[in-house]
Amino acid sequence: MTRKLARSQTNKMIGGVCGGFAEYFGWAPWLMRFVFVLASILSAAFPGILIYLLLWVLMPKQEQ
Repeated sequence: MTRKLARSQTNKMIGGVCGGFAEYFGWAPWLMRFVFVLASILSAAFPGILIYLLLWVLMPKQEQ
């Protein structure tokens, strides 16, 4: 079985980006969101928001 990185349809709060990464790596969705927010804060927030928006546009939706 091959894994495909895609935005989650079940574990999403805004766009499903962090939920998709969590499903891909086998992490809990809350942990991925925490790591993403922590990394964004430590990098002065703007790059994290920009990266999230880019991933939201570029990552395909998960197939049902």
